[in-house]
Amino acid sequence: MATDEETRAARDAKLDALHERLTSAVHQLVSGEDWRRALEFAARFRSRSFNNTLLIWSQHVEAFEQGRTAAPEPTYVAGYKQWKSLGRSPLPGGYQIVAPVTGRFATSTPQDAESWRRLGRFEKPKPGEVVRSRMVGAKPVYVWDVSLTAGPPIPEAPAPRLLEGEAPAGLWNGLAGLVEAEGYRVLRVEHEGLIHGANGLTDYTARTVAVRTNMDDAAQVKTLAHELAHVKLHGPDNADATGHRGIGEVEAESVALMIGAAHGMDTTAYTIPYVSGWAGTVKDKEPAEVVQATGERVRKTAATILDALDTVQLGAGDPPGLTRETAQPERAVRPERAPSVAADLPRPPRAHESAVRSL
Repeated sequence: MATDEETRAARDAKLDALHERLTSAVHQLVSGEDWRRALEFAARFRSRSFNNTLLIWSQHVEAFEQGRTAAPEPTYVAGYKQWKSLGRSPLPGGYQIVAPVTGRFATSTPQDAESWRRLGRFEKPKPGEVVRSRMVGAKPVYVWDVSLTAGPPIPEAPAPRLLEGEAPAGLWNGLAGLVEAEGYRVLRVEHEGLIHGANGLTDYTARTVAVRTNMDDAAQVKTLAHELAHVKLHGPDNADATGHRGIGEVEAESVALMIGAAHGMDTTAYTIPYVSGWAGTVKDKEPAEVVQATGERVRKTAATILDALDTVQLGAGDPPGLTRETAQPERAVRPERAPSVAADLPRPPRAHESAVRSL
């Protein structure tokens, strides 16, 4: 029987291997086309962290190349117990991802950060104590794509069907409502000459979002999603905004791409800047580091917007039929040595950047 030390060593070895695989997957995102594919994929699995999405993607590609699955891309992904609850049996060869390890902490003086103590597995708090859960580590866990399970077919969820240039039903109104909820007015202008030659313009001082109407409905909706991302991510009061123009534009366009992909929109006509171009402008950071940090920020923002929309969307990667009890949303977890760059990105003065144009 393995000792606790041997068990921890085995777990750490698996986490190291997952970290190496993740790093390799991130380094492959070197072009706009690769970034587009990754984001469209992440849009369909947005309940999972960006890192775990890439891990699932890379392992599925490997399984497909080895002939272990006939599906070129994953469709529905869940854990062992979740698949069993749907009457399907996972086959050997699942995909490893990283899951959080949480602990319970208690204190009678929650304002004192030093007073919290970790509770044992079966330990109960003392009368009057406050209990909170906190992430204390990470562990590797397995998930399976439906193509690597056996059992009765699962029902297909309804999916939007769009004609070229058509906007998803209700998406403009939904996005406009979210812009207005942030305290901004939505303006529709006749042509780009009225907004400095851009498709859209967010003015933080006037608190307006303008979109030109002389383009097809899908492009207008995509632009409005882009501007909503600017409002949420890059306003002058947002302490998490990097102030880096290149990163800000790609973040906004990436959020718009994920929102479009979740609604079945064909995004291939829209330009995604090359990752090497914008990531390479961040001083003292490897492009892969920036991609990794930005990808999770984009996923969280897009997921928040999509959750607030009352529109017909593609699923979030969970098999139809799973309940909230059996399909808990996963928190973003980064392997122990994964790079963290958000706090180190340059923050130039933004006082003069009162408006952001979207090309």
